[in-house]
Amino acid sequence: MGIGVEGAQCTPWHDAAMPTSRNLHRMPRHPRAWWPLLLASQALVAWAWWRFGWKVGLPSILASHALFCWGVFRPQSRLFSPALSRLPTDDNVAWLTIDDGPSADTRAILDLLDAHDAKATFFLVGERARQRPDDVREIARRGHGIGNHSASHPSGTFWMLGPKRMRSEIERTQQILGDITGTAPRWFRAVVGMANPFVSAPLRDLGLARVAWCARGFDAVAADPATVVARVERGLRPGAIVLLHEGAAHGRNVETISLVLDRIDGLGYRSVLPESLEPAETTPLSGSPRSASC
Repeated sequence: MGIGVEGAQCTPWHDAAMPTSRNLHRMPRHPRAWWPLLLASQALVAWAWWRFGWKVGLPSILASHALFCWGVFRPQSRLFSPALSRLPTDDNVAWLTIDDGPSADTRAILDLLDAHDAKATFFLVGERARQRPDDVREIARRGHGIGNHSASHPSGTFWMLGPKRMRSEIERTQQILGDITGTAPRWFRAVVGMANPFVSAPLRDLGLARVAWCARGFDAVAADPATVVARVERGLRPGAIVLLHEGAAHGRNVETISLVLDRIDGLGYRSVLPESLEPAETTPLSGSPRSASC
């Protein structure tokens, strides 16, 4: 099953491209490595146009641009930076990730998670966290994870932000969440999952790893909880990363998450955090800025 309305397929973790428990938290190592690829591709396009004319040159231009568009618009793409889309395990566990908070839904969602003995990571928006710091602290107090989901959540434009604005969106959120909880996040999710080449440098400098997903229900826009649950179930596999939301305008995220938790329990899955799969000696990264050099 490819990308479509139901979301991404959960690739078997035995795939050589998938991380192991020892390298689950993978930051970009060479954030500017895409530049040589871009230059080489355009040089090849120019040569093809000069040598064979527009009938070859024009399709070559379209093909080269399609590659970079794929890298931006496919959330699971690793073209510009590593992206974790599934946990490396054959056990019936799933990583629940809840985007766009904190919101008026947060406390109710925390109560649901407690009732199911489930853990989740909340990918929080910096400016919303600044307005609801008590909710952020409550997430941490109850033992859940907190991730970086940009400062202002520019859903229509995040994919095309330039390097300065991209860095600001990520750094400001890291600072806000670190100030509130005392611990900077280790995980980052791009807004709408779309990450352009300029996301890699700030992730590396701040010790952040990018998280995608392989099971989703489109609950940010879909108001029918049963439909969302059915979509999530179709993507559920051992180690699945499940994308959920809070605070959507339709007002049914709490009901939806309740049904998702019921279904996950019914299928014999446990909701865990990725840290539970990492070696015990792993030391969480501080998230403090690193050198910006390559």
